[in-house]
This record gives sequence, structure tokens and C-alpha cells, in this order.
Amino acid sequence: MSGSTFFTTMKRSFADVSVVDNKVNTTEFLEAAESLVSLFDLLGSAAFSVVQKDMTGNIKKIRDRQTANPATSGSLQDIVLSEKVEKTKAATQGLLWLTRGLQFTAVALRKNVDSDEELTESFTSAYSETLIKFHSIVVRPIFKLAMKATPYRKDFYAKLGSDLAQVKEQLLAWLAALENIVKIIQDFYASGNYGKGL
Repeated sequence: MSGSTFFTTMKRSFADVSVVDNKVNTTEFLEAAESLVSLFDLLGSAAFSVVQKDMTGNIKKIRDRQTANPATSGSLQDIVLSEKVEKTKAATQGLLWLTRGLQFTAVALRKNVDSDEELTESFTSAYSETLIKFHSIVVRPIFKLAMKATPYRKDFYAKLGSDLAQVKEQLLAWLAALENIVKIIQDFYASGNYGKGL
């Protein structure tokens, strides 16, 4: 393997997040989510700051819950179940919205890595498939602008690392792990209707 890449320098990859009995480790997940947020810096547009702020705010809701209640916060599922008992929903809502943002990112990058289209096409299509239905008509134009502000494909991949074969291998492993974790969380929310009204 050659030089460093975005994936070798991040704090934690989704490929390194523990999942035991379909329960996602909270601390590791939050570290991986923070690393994903920094990916938007590579897109090089201030338009993505709204996406980053949204994701960072939701990470904070989950971390605040974990800090205040460490005994019931070992896994993401533990947090949601303990909030249900307490009839609170701050972290449950934060995780739901963070997962939606992670799904958007995963769909966009999967579309891009599996094709030769430009990022603006992949991100716009992913937005239409994932987040748009949850956004008001006030928010939609802000996100649509961000999708149009993505860099050229070749420039983005070059920012991930100089060895493109290594970057693609690491991106595919990271992406598969991200997609798996998003599915686990979405299936969990659906199983208990935990996202109702959020």
C-alpha cells in the first residue's frame, strides 16, 4: 500500500464500528459519523456547511445522551429503548435524522462509485431518493444548491488520495460498512416504530 488517504487518516471508519447482535456501538459509531462529516470538507463548497451542521447537531444530541446516561448508552439501540421508557426523544430524533443523512451520503457515493457520472448527478439523484421527502419547501432549495456545488469527479477522488486503486478499495469497504449500519438502524426503527412523529 502506498501513501495516506482520507480513509487511513480518519478517526474511525464505519468498517471499524462494532456491531454485536445487531447492536451498534455508540462511541465507535459517533467517531465514524464525525469522520464522515469531514468528508464534506473535501467537496470544497460552503453550500455543504448546512449538511455538516445538521449532521454535527444530531451527533451532539446522541453524544449528550451518552454522556448523561452512560449505563444505558452502550449501543444506539440501548439509547432509543431507554429514551422510550423515559418518554424522551432528543437522541432518538437525532439518530433518526443522522441516519437519514448517512443514508443520503451512502446512496450518493454508491451511485457514483458504481458509475462514471459526475458527483452533481449522483448527489442530486440521491437527494431525490432519500432526504427530499423529509425537507420543507424552504429547505429543499438550500440542499439542491449544495448538490450543484459538488466538485468534478476526478478532483474529488484525487482529494481522497493519490493512489486511486487504493482509494477505491478503501472507499468500497467503508461504503459497504456504512450501508450495513444504516440498514441495521433503519430496520431497528421500523421494528418498533421508534421514528413515529419525529
